[in-house]
Amino acid sequence: MAEGELKHEGCQHPHPESPLPLLGKCSSETGGTAPADEGACCDATAGTASATEIAAIPMPDEAQMIEALKQVIDPELMINVVDLGLVYSVQSQDDNKVLVEMTLTSPACPAGPQIVQQAKISLEKLEGIKEAQIKLTLSPPWTPDRMTDEARDQLGIF
Repeated sequence: MAEGELKHEGCQHPHPESPLPLLGKCSSETGGTAPADEGACCDATAGTASATEIAAIPMPDEAQMIEALKQVIDPELMINVVDLGLVYSVQSQDDNKVLVEMTLTSPACPAGPQIVQQAKISLEKLEGIKEAQIKLTLSPPWTPDRMTDEARDQLGIF
């Protein structure tokens, strides 16, 4: 067995290292019919969707994606990126991918990498999204005018 591979108790073949626990018996040993080309031979891959399965799931609509992005909080201002006006566009693309164009409150924003990563994760958690690409842009530059009234109220801007 190669480094990084796991085996079920009693299993006769290795499995790629997986973040999921190896549960049950191998379907290949119990008559299962998992596709060999995906390496999905046992219950260890249960709960993970193949690219074909993801493509069969409809993409979330723009409103659902915006709601997911509202979970991304700017750690300095403690307001979500949508209400701050940092999200410029959300576009569904082929192959269950989404492209988000957004900005930061300043070009040197120290929380930029964290915000981008959280935006990507929040979208990729949605059923039907295989990959989220976050494109940062500084044009047009962000201004407080882009904030919602709720965000202004939270910051005490009238």
